[in-house]
Amino acid sequence: MTRDPAPPAREIAVVAFAQTDHRRTSADRSEVEMLLPVLHEVLGTTGLRTADIGFTCSGSSDYLAGRAFSFTLALDGVGAWPPISESHVETDGAWALYEAWTKLLTGEADTALVYAWGKSSPGPLRDVLTRQLDPYYVAPLWPDSVALAALQAQALIDSGATDEPALAALAARNRDIAAGNPHAQLSGPVPHGDYQVRPLRTGDCPPVSDGAAAVILAAGERARDLCDRPAWIRGIDHRIEAHGLGVRDLTDSPSTRLAAERAGAFARPVDTAELHAPFTAQEVILRRVLRLDETVCVNPSGGALAANPVMATGLVRIGEAAARIHRGTSHRALAHATSGPCLQQNLVAVLEGDPR
Repeated sequence: MTRDPAPPAREIAVVAFAQTDHRRTSADRSEVEMLLPVLHEVLGTTGLRTADIGFTCSGSSDYLAGRAFSFTLALDGVGAWPPISESHVETDGAWALYEAWTKLLTGEADTALVYAWGKSSPGPLRDVLTRQLDPYYVAPLWPDSVALAALQAQALIDSGATDEPALAALAARNRDIAAGNPHAQLSGPVPHGDYQVRPLRTGDCPPVSDGAAAVILAAGERARDLCDRPAWIRGIDHRIEAHGLGVRDLTDSPSTRLAAERAGAFARPVDTAELHAPFTAQEVILRRVLRLDETVCVNPSGGALAANPVMATGLVRIGEAAARIHRGTSHRALAHATSGPCLQQNLVAVLEGDPR
């Protein structure tokens, strides 16, 4: 056990969360049309209007959208007039939430709207994600995201930490749990399928998903005014691994461990963990690094194996963890987000509800 980090100068909480029903394709809708219902829902939950929001931050990817500065189009869904305080991160929305959290810590705003979206269906996602790779030593070999995840899974199997039947059981568990999630894309019995890249079968890999999510943050008493049971962010931190895959131990995730330590995840037990693990082997690694035992409810939403809207999946993990605190089914929850190949960059947030 380690001590909690020093408390921040201001208490900040997730007070509302909304997401789309994640689908294999949303070719019938633009990014703005996909976002609008989510933004209306998350604002409606709190009774806020866009003019009441002190800071707005979004997460998305121009590579997925296929055009530069694509996030500016999404501002049509937010409403940028009168002028708003706005920012954007070219990565998962969990990092947009981190930026919004730091903005509220400064005292320059009391509320923040954070949203993210990803339309993975228009192009070959496995090829698009190669743009993240080291351009000198890895990208010229043309490994795609599934091939790299397969290298990680094989390394984990070779270490004796898991095997293919155990990975298949983990995939089945996540999608069985997702049957209780109305927003999930895959749920219930799903065939494990053929090998995509050995040792990973179709069931070990995430679905291609289109979707969006949004949360509202609020500080201090403003949070209690907007939500009956705010999900207070007691700690949040993100760290990154070396860019070169050859200098990393793919069976471990030191950056996740360090982020968890800095966020205070090991100070006291958590009862819920939402893990951003697109591939089954990655959940094995994260469970071990984050010291999650059988008493912790892991991925009650089904996780990224049930829906994987790239650039929004990490924000969904934070939102799902917060929603359980809002409902009173969790008191202390951990949320994890990742970006890049083989768990390259990782963010950990610890959320708590007020004592009953």
